[in-house]
Amino acid sequence: MRNMKRRGLFLLLALLLTLPVQAMGRGELTYQAVGEEGAEPAAAQTDADRTETSPAREEMIDGIIDLAQRKYEETNGRAQRAQYASDIYICKNFTVYLFNQVAVDYRMAEFPDVELYIPNNNPSEACAPYVYGLEWEDVPAEEGNPFYEAARFRYDSELTDAENRELARQFLMQAQRGDFFQMAANYYYGVGAHSMIFIADYDPETDTVRWTDSNMKGERRNGERYGYVQFDAVKEIDWFVDAFCRKGYGATIYRLRGDIVWAQ
Repeated sequence: MRNMKRRGLFLLLALLLTLPVQAMGRGELTYQAVGEEGAEPAAAQTDADRTETSPAREEMIDGIIDLAQRKYEETNGRAQRAQYASDIYICKNFTVYLFNQVAVDYRMAEFPDVELYIPNNNPSEACAPYVYGLEWEDVPAEEGNPFYEAARFRYDSELTDAENRELARQFLMQAQRGDFFQMAANYYYGVGAHSMIFIADYDPETDTVRWTDSNMKGERRNGERYGYVQFDAVKEIDWFVDAFCRKGYGATIYRLRGDIVWAQ
């Protein structure tokens, strides 16, 4: 009986997710694909989250993406050291670096005196029963976190692989330009946590996403890890689904709030 109820919930969510993603404005929260607790609508947004995209928010996203392109061009295809905590070319370090360099000029209208902060990854014990790396710490906006969780996918062991894949695909179709993406995955180049930034909305015509990151691809030199910066990398979304749609794994899309303003 429980499985029949869960199957019914899955079918209902799948129907809801067939609504055109393009119809939703930037900064709005879409339906989430969730894991072990079943299908639920996304958490309620604040009034600030529901506002239309501000010019400052668009400028902030442009600045982050432009900086990523400059770092990509500076490296000129050469691998950069990604071994130690201070190395900015480790995957999460790279996205944090891009954010921090640009975020100093911006605030949230609701908390204009608070400097913007990008949360750390949640520790392993907080991710259980899933593996480390699929989500950030839950830092409240009043402490400087300008992101909200736009969508999530957690593999649900009570659904079939095919049902999980469909939820994972619908989840990734929600990607928008400027979204930060956090996944725990087993992908072509490695296994574990990976962070990146989408530089374009999901493209339904090609079924692809475009992103920037560092250290997805890398190599070892004298026992140290070196990683490559990518900019305007592109893959069909099934490539990512293959990576994170696994038991115990998942991914999260984080989106900037709608009330980003320029710092005074």
